[in-house]
Formats: sequence, C-alpha cells, structure tokens
Amino acid sequence: MSVNDHNRRAWDALVRKKQVFTRPAQDDELHDPLGTVDGAGWLGGSVAGKRVLCLASGGGSQSILYAAAGAEVTVVDLSPAQLALDRQAAAERGLQVRTVETSMEDLRALADASFDVVIHPVSTCYVPDVRPVFSEVARVCTAGGLYISQHKTPQSLQAEQRPSGRGYELTEPYYRSGPLPPVAGSRLREEGTLEFLHRWEEIVGGICRAGFVIEDFLEPKHAKPEAASGEFGHRAMFIAPYVRIKARRTAAASGPIAGGSKGSAIWMPE
Repeated sequence: MSVNDHNRRAWDALVRKKQVFTRPAQDDELHDPLGTVDGAGWLGGSVAGKRVLCLASGGGSQSILYAAAGAEVTVVDLSPAQLALDRQAAAERGLQVRTVETSMEDLRALADASFDVVIHPVSTCYVPDVRPVFSEVARVCTAGGLYISQHKTPQSLQAEQRPSGRGYELTEPYYRSGPLPPVAGSRLREEGTLEFLHRWEEIVGGICRAGFVIEDFLEPKHAKPEAASGEFGHRAMFIAPYVRIKARRTAAASGPIAGGSKGSAIWMPE
C-alpha cells in the first residue's frame, strides 16, 4: 500500500472517530471568519473575490471560513470523508466550496496560475518528500500570490511525547528516512497515519527554491506555564510544535524559479 493510500484510510478512520482535526468550523467562528483564520493579518483584511486554495485541508475547519469571508474556495484533500465534511458544512450555511480529491503533490486537476492565495495547514508531515508539493503550489499560484503554510517542527517530531527525568529528550535522528514510529494517544501526532520528519532546509529552503520569497515566520504559541508535566501546553514550553510561514510567489507562475529545485508545503491551528 502506498503512503497516500495508507493516510487516506487513516484520515477516513479519524473522521469516523470525530478526531479534533476532522471537525468543521463552528458558528461562533463564522462571526468574524477571516479574523478566525488570519489573526496575524497576513491577508490584508480581505479575501473577497480572491481565488483561495485550501490545500490538504479537508474537514470543513478552513474552507467554509474563507468562503464566508467572500473568497472563491477550492479545497483539496486525499480523504473523501474529510471532503464530505467540507461539502456538508458549506451546504448547511449556503456557501459555495469546490472539492477535489487528490494528494497535495499531484494537483494536475488544477490549472497553472489559478489561485491568488494558497492556504496549507499542517500536512507536509504526511509525505516522504516535500519538493513535489512546493513545486505544485508554485505552479498553481499566481505571480505575486501568497502561500501560507504551517508545519510541524522537526524538533517536535524528534522528541519524546512524554518527559523523562531529563525533560523531553530527542530520540529520533534529525537526518533520517522512512516514516516515524507509530504513536497512540498523542496531541501532537495523528494516530494511524504515516508521518515523516522534514528538516528546516527541506521546508524553508524548499519553499524558496520552488519560487517563493518568505516574508514572515511565526511560531504559534501553545506554551502554558500552568500545564502539568506531560500535557501539550507543558511540552510546548520546551519545544515549539508548529511554525507558520508567509511566502510570496515572485517568479513566473508557470513553474519554479530558474535554476531552482522542485519543492512542497502545509498548515495547522492557532
């Protein structure tokens, strides 16, 4: 079974279990939809009329918020169960959302330079090689368009989920190949999926080599000093779990910049 087939089945199963990242946006989040997804103000206060691609972003937590903010939204995901949630959430609120079932590194169904904004929540961890993803994002993004992605940090994927007497120790090598060991009951890893560690060179360098210039870089703060040892907020005091990257397409929208290598991308919650 391929990695994509495995992860498709895993995410379909997570939908059945109503896992946290398979829950559509709630009504209170729709009161200020753009504010809900763009607290940093990277989108300039409006996406009305813009063509927005929500990449590897099924489940209804992203697409309906951008649609409610006035964007023309396409959501891509490899899980049909996740995409069904997008369609259901949009229909319930009278919104228009286009869904495309495919993997993030295969966007042949989408035309060149067809999106002004690409939103990519945390998901690059589910592919062995991020370069084809970034290359496809560069192809479908207009010149001057924005690519906003979020990623699990490599250090978070290296470290133990629970602390020892020495803290959250790094037990996975930084230079490694193949999927990470399976986990159960983790707030930081999705049970049943195949996940891969990508180095900073592959993430940040890959985005740049695909034809983007990075304009901003955030570490969403999840640290909670009051959290008990072993809880998500306690671990985040020591290891930032996610990063968010704002990048702009600068080259001709037909492919990566001259001399550049192909690349890939992704996103996650505040």
